[in-house]
Amino acid sequence: MGESFRIQRVETLIREELGKMILSGTIKDPRISNLISVSDVDISRDIKYAKIYISGFESDKSLEKSVEALNHACGFIQMKLAKKLKTRNTPKLTFFVDNSIKQGIDMIKKIEDLNS
Repeated sequence: MGESFRIQRVETLIREELGKMILSGTIKDPRISNLISVSDVDISRDIKYAKIYISGFESDKSLEKSVEALNHACGFIQMKLAKKLKTRNTPKLTFFVDNSIKQGIDMIKKIEDLNS
């Protein structure tokens, strides 16, 4: 139980710090939009790898470009996270597109269409 709490704490810290970096413009890549957000972080049990899911209110193409830019800048992001995390290793980051917001909105529209 203690280990799973530790992993959850690291996931939350990565989500918060990465969100701050995106909003503040710390990652200086014009492809990264301020309209994206970190929807989920999944860390391996040994805290060596982290899958980070990015979502946003943008077109699919723009979101994919933002994720591509984040994957390109993951070395810089890992360096910034290493200063904040109190772990022996900083996880290797991999970013993925998360379309769950768009899928949720589409599902709500379908349900509303069925009700009317």
